[in-house]
Amino acid sequence: MTRHFNRPSEKEKRRYLRRNQTPAEKIVWMYLRNRRTKGAKFRRQYSVDQYIIDFYSPQYKLAIEIDGSIHDATDHILYDLERQKYLEYYGIKFIRIKNEEIFKNADKAFKKIEAFLDESEQKKSGSK
Repeated sequence: MTRHFNRPSEKEKRRYLRRNQTPAEKIVWMYLRNRRTKGAKFRRQYSVDQYIIDFYSPQYKLAIEIDGSIHDATDHILYDLERQKYLEYYGIKFIRIKNEEIFKNADKAFKKIEAFLDESEQKKSGSK
């Protein structure tokens, strides 16, 4: 069986990205780490096949992507769409947050994450 999650072949890339976080990623990580957000466990720079997700919660199958200005370029927009579609095949849901959102109003950006987690919990408890 093929291993899709956190492949050893991507380990060095993940390590590099963790060591070289952007300022926006550092802010988000301070908010997510150690189950600070609704008790949800998040991992930094988690990989699925060849793609690396900024932050990922296996419990919620939630990817949080922090998008800098490079993500506004046409070729990068197409790459992001292809990548997201591929990862959604595995049931992963996405929240995309722009750097500007983090720097201008981090609380508002964090509310998006909290709302998703709340909604997921409601669906779980409603389906039982």
